[in-house]
Amino acid sequence: MDTELDPMKDDLPLMANTSYMLVKHYVLDLNVDFKSKVIDGSIVLFFETGSQYRKTSSTGKECCQSHFDESCKKRSSEPCHIPMTSVSACSSKYNDFAASGKGEEDTSDGNGSHSNSEQASGISSSKDCCDTENHGNKDFLLVLDCCDLSVLKVEEVDVTAVSGIEKFTRSAKLTDVSKELENLRNHIVHELITLPADCWKDQLYYFAHCSQAPGCGELLFTTGPWSLEIRKSGIQTPADFPHAIRIWYKTKPDGRSVTWTTDQSGRPCVYTMGSPINNRALFPCQEPPIALSTWQASVRTAAGFVVLMSGENSAEPVQLREGILSWYYYVSMPMPASTFTIAVGCWQEVKQQSFAAAIQTNNEFSLPSSQTDFRWHEEVCGHVEYPCRFQNPAARLQAVIPYRVFSPCCLMERCKECLLPLVPQCLSAAYATLGTHPFARLDVLIVPSNFSSLGMASPHIIFLSQSVLPGGSHLCGTRLCHEIAHAWFGLAIGARDWTEEWISEGFATFLEDIFWARAQQLSHDEVKGQQELKALLRWRRLRDEVQNSEEELQVLRPKKESTGEVSESGASVVKYGLKAEKIFMQVHYLKGYFLLRSLARIIGEASYLASLRKFVHKFHGQLILSQDFLCMLLEDIPKQKKSGLTVESIFQNWLDTSGIPKALLEQDEAWEQCPLVRQVSGQVTKWIQTNQRIRKSSKKKTKQEEVVFQKV
Repeated sequence: MDTELDPMKDDLPLMANTSYMLVKHYVLDLNVDFKSKVIDGSIVLFFETGSQYRKTSSTGKECCQSHFDESCKKRSSEPCHIPMTSVSACSSKYNDFAASGKGEEDTSDGNGSHSNSEQASGISSSKDCCDTENHGNKDFLLVLDCCDLSVLKVEEVDVTAVSGIEKFTRSAKLTDVSKELENLRNHIVHELITLPADCWKDQLYYFAHCSQAPGCGELLFTTGPWSLEIRKSGIQTPADFPHAIRIWYKTKPDGRSVTWTTDQSGRPCVYTMGSPINNRALFPCQEPPIALSTWQASVRTAAGFVVLMSGENSAEPVQLREGILSWYYYVSMPMPASTFTIAVGCWQEVKQQSFAAAIQTNNEFSLPSSQTDFRWHEEVCGHVEYPCRFQNPAARLQAVIPYRVFSPCCLMERCKECLLPLVPQCLSAAYATLGTHPFARLDVLIVPSNFSSLGMASPHIIFLSQSVLPGGSHLCGTRLCHEIAHAWFGLAIGARDWTEEWISEGFATFLEDIFWARAQQLSHDEVKGQQELKALLRWRRLRDEVQNSEEELQVLRPKKESTGEVSESGASVVKYGLKAEKIFMQVHYLKGYFLLRSLARIIGEASYLASLRKFVHKFHGQLILSQDFLCMLLEDIPKQKKSGLTVESIFQNWLDTSGIPKALLEQDEAWEQCPLVRQVSGQVTKWIQTNQRIRKSSKKKTKQEEVVFQKV
């Protein structure tokens, strides 16, 4: 039996019962209203039953492949454009609702409980719907992560009403006549979800049209502080529960997943700023990392605003009517819902000179010779099937992926001088280090001044703080390299347990130095000096943080041997995920960085980077735990260099304990011997002495003036 989660504690609850049902695809259809500071519309979720997904996918794949091979080949040569327009009579009503921004009234009872309108559905509501029994058996309850949302209606989607959908029913084996239609709908969703990767355009096409199909029955629902619970009367198993449901909802102006503010030019904007509660206040979803899903979204807003989003395509706006534009994005690589990102504002694209664009094009497909041994290994990927860039010969040669830079209009010139030239350099350096870029393109956005971090990486988009611009190319470049590194570590390879943040941040901190050194084309001595200086500064920052923080927050693997475990339903918690102090701590960046640095010194940097490339190639598109990386790395270390190094010893000395690891305690004196460190230390000492003399002189002058004033 699941332990009840207490939302008042410091742990962030992940309520979704992913062991029973898994979201495989989201279709969002939203309106952004800056006057009311509300995002409203609908989201359609397509599910697979958790316990049967892996068993049935191979069967469904074979069936679909026989029906779709010819159509896939034809469509794959065409550009992907999924029109979000009406496909049935119901769609005009659907779009009218969306365009007007008006729907059913919020039926909150003041205690967080909601239900569908009794007059509309004829279903009596109940706060205790999860306890309602049918002939002695409880109805199955679907639980989604949800917070700060007004849910208006939940309904089953009749996917059988979509034109052309009959091709998905050819292999259906329907035996129970009474449930024939319900089983057929779930069968169609299963066939659609398990289409082979080369049919991804067909898949998006039918997902879009299914999302606009009419409803075929409202579902009971209840909202709590952290969840949305949905049931269908008389349905007791996940297999029989509707596998395509539509949720009508709207956000709240003070919802914690998005920030409504103004940019540096004083114009309104809204964006996802990396909230500790992730995206559950933007749309109902399954938050646990295991719920890897794809998505597509149409977002409507007033003309003059630009919608940027996690998406493989560079969206171009479509005018729906005067003053209203629609933006469409999609993702075909399964990702956690927490990585979905959106930013809507009066952003301006920072354009590069035409000759610079030509240079980028000419260098775009250069292949460093040192990477050829790794790049051409024709191995089968270990992730679920999707259109993977690591299996695409053209993508494997692409040193610089297409990129754009956006900012408020008042910062465009500064971005053009400082940021724009660095993007291709940093992308090329990252490619030379790790190989194939996991994502096909990149947008970089300078976000509003209330952004609380220096940067944040999401699929296909990076947010940067305005604070990196005055620091010149060094601060801007190092931060850009850090966020680019997250494309591999944090996004393409994610932590199976979010408490292991070091897997993302430790790797990004370590790799930013490698990327930036290559982007600057520094000599060996310059690279060593720069890295030693940074190591010293990071060590002192870590020392200060350890002295001024709670011990429990200094542990990189706080759940220790329970890391990665979930309850029977799939629900779990992110330990200390809501603790206010944790948001501002750097310990998972710094201790993770020093662990990786120490391992690199043992194995040698060249061998170590080769191991990282091997690890990326094996685990991209998957979720990992610390031991997955450590076991693979230790296999590559010669026995004579291991000197007792084991996964258990690394856990004990680095990941499962607080404080500074013993291996770092004697490093301060060693760093002081670096010539660049001595040079900088001398300059800092001189600067401090100069300022002390100025302050003393100022104090003496002030004291003399006070004496004169008193005499007068």
